[in-house]
Amino acid sequence: MGTVAQRLVRVARDLGSRAGELRFGGDVTHVYNPLSYAFRPHRDYLERFGGLGASVVLVGMNPGPWGMAQTGVPFGDVVLVREWMGICKPVARPEREHPARPVEGFACSRREVSGSRLWEWARERFGSPESFFSSFFVLNYCPLSFMEASGRNRTPDKLPVAERDPLFAVCDRALVQMVQALAPQWVIGVGRFAEARARRALDGANLRFGTILHPSPASPAANRGWAGQVEQQLGALGIGLPRSTGEECDGSGGDGG
Repeated sequence: MGTVAQRLVRVARDLGSRAGELRFGGDVTHVYNPLSYAFRPHRDYLERFGGLGASVVLVGMNPGPWGMAQTGVPFGDVVLVREWMGICKPVARPEREHPARPVEGFACSRREVSGSRLWEWARERFGSPESFFSSFFVLNYCPLSFMEASGRNRTPDKLPVAERDPLFAVCDRALVQMVQALAPQWVIGVGRFAEARARRALDGANLRFGTILHPSPASPAANRGWAGQVEQQLGALGIGLPRSTGEECDGSGGDGG
């Protein structure tokens, strides 16, 4: 079977391959698969932090254009992935790149607001990455990023049913395998979509489910103190947190979700 991290790497490689074989049309003109072109930093993320015994898995929707699409790490704001997690592996380019959404890897100067908020909170509350990942692990339900001709992001739930259902089947399978490898007590959706997909994919498993507010700047609620609200939500679920390390958390960033 291998270690937890080895199992996660195998699942991620298979997920990237299976998702990469799917085809999308209509309003979607470009599809990025960071589990292909950014697999090296993604593998580093899994190997460093996937086997630390997290009891809570946080599940996001899919890569943001300035986050995982650049770094291969879920919610992967370039600065925090590089400076806090210590991950900075080479990133290739998608086969077809949208001119408004270039992939520059760790040279990207844009910040991902969602990732800045999530990982700044983790740093503020837990201090070291090892401390955070001993309690929480973060993954995305869908590995693909979808763009329209304008460069606008299209989320997986907005795909046509004929394209959505095969994609969700692949993603459900991978989520089950990842959760089996991680063996957490909780699976928490970062947003309602991820919670609903996790509940469906993991139906019958001996798990507890919940949801927290998505940190996207498109959410008016998230723009009114995301970290504080999420800590209240986790507390209401009975998930304890350590005392804050006292570091500053500025929540800065650029576009992203």
